[in-house]
Amino acid sequence: MEIDIKTAKIDLIQWLTTLEDSTLIRKIMDLRESEMKDWWKNISEAEKKSIDKGIHQAETGNLKPQSEARKIYGKWL
Repeated sequence: MEIDIKTAKIDLIQWLTTLEDSTLIRKIMDLRESEMKDWWKNISEAEKKSIDKGIHQAETGNLKPQSEARKIYGKWL
């Protein structure tokens, strides 16, 4: 059974407005915070270096056309 997101959101909002349990509210806030954490902190140093290298290459104009990338990586796309 698929959930209707809009209805579920409204139900949650209505339920949240009735909560008086500060412990439960704190748990919900903690969940929200954990979902918003920066993915950058969860990747490896090698991945960070690779991303930084790509950004630097783009900033210096060291780019390859999309057609060239498709030739190399086409089998995975």
